[in-house]
Amino acid sequence: MTRYDNEAERTFVALPPAQGRGFAQTWWGRAWMKALEDAAMDAAQVKAGRRLARAGAVGAVSVRPGRITAVVHDRDRTAHRADVLLERLSDAQWDRFVDMAIERSGHVAALLDRDMPPHLVEDAAAAGIDLLPGMGDLEPECDCGAWDHCGHTAALCYQVARLLDQDPFVLLLMRGRAEGAVLEALQTQGSAPAEEVAARQEGVDAAEAYRAGQVLPPLPAPPGLGDGPGVPPSLDTEAASPPGVDPAGLSFLASRTAAEAHRLLAEALRDGHDRRAVAPEPTMAQDAVRLAAGDPGPDVLDRLGEGSGRTREALATAVRAWRLGGGTALSVLEEEWAVEGDALARARAALESAWEVDERPSLRARANRWSVVGAPHQLRLDREGRWWPYRREHGRWVPAGGADQDPATALAAAALATGDET
Repeated sequence: MTRYDNEAERTFVALPPAQGRGFAQTWWGRAWMKALEDAAMDAAQVKAGRRLARAGAVGAVSVRPGRITAVVHDRDRTAHRADVLLERLSDAQWDRFVDMAIERSGHVAALLDRDMPPHLVEDAAAAGIDLLPGMGDLEPECDCGAWDHCGHTAALCYQVARLLDQDPFVLLLMRGRAEGAVLEALQTQGSAPAEEVAARQEGVDAAEAYRAGQVLPPLPAPPGLGDGPGVPPSLDTEAASPPGVDPAGLSFLASRTAAEAHRLLAEALRDGHDRRAVAPEPTMAQDAVRLAAGDPGPDVLDRLGEGSGRTREALATAVRAWRLGGGTALSVLEEEWAVEGDALARARAALESAWEVDERPSLRARANRWSVVGAPHQLRLDREGRWWPYRREHGRWVPAGGADQDPATALAAAALATGDET
């Protein structure tokens, strides 16, 4: 194998003071910091170094094989030369690294993208090459006379973590090879130039991903929520539709799917979402109501009613319930269940305490429904203990408002909906 100049050196200008809490955003930058923090004998010195680095007290950083160097200023502006040593890889180890990278073109592509995927580090370790430092691998030297990591060497390490975030080739230089030498070796020994190798990215073997264990990178940041759902493509063309295809129905279905995806994403991004129970999948009859609530055209509306076994009037009532409270409100409309045990005791207590004795309406109970005697009003209890107002219209009960924990407030909503007083 051709030997290269391993004594290359890169100098990075002093970075501005660090903003925010973390110095490193990449998993390999955090692994570098962990090697420092796990091995330092004096945690106070590590904290002092973090403060110095955050304040911008680290000067230009020189990186060369086996060593990083910078001048670090104390708070009183006293300057100290700080060095941190890291063992260089042998020529034989570099040969194995190049062979390993050539076997998997995705490794080369990742490095060219300034990325260091976990499986690259794992494959290197399997070949006997430790790219990232472990506990005790970062050896400090400082003219302040400290025998272990002092605030100056710790500050240098924190600053280098920021450099590693930007370019993992900095780590390869510390291990003994400059970027140009690494890429030249890959071109010389590979069957194709590095640029072509990089273009043939490949996936990660499942067994390799499993072996990565604790070095797996963190999950990406959650996606941002747009102002509204996206606009689906238009299906309004001059060409005749194939038999059995309804362009208007497909366009409506696409738009409602986008709206539902936007709603689900908004819920997933809400605080506490991971502690909520997973809602059951809606039935076809329930999903038909959700779609009907999106104001489709008359033809689609009729198809939804027919498919869900509802008349147009029944579907309109179901849509009213859905708009008031989604699947829960629809269940309250269409399901009747027996209130027993503790649920019945709590319901009776709520009804008795909701009104003064002389103001309490006369209620007739059946299952989870309490109808007001002599008035077209009704209360319905859901399985979470909330009360839903109903009123009677044209011989059928219809929802009159959203749920409330207080039955008196819910019943007042039913009365207001018809202009009555209860």
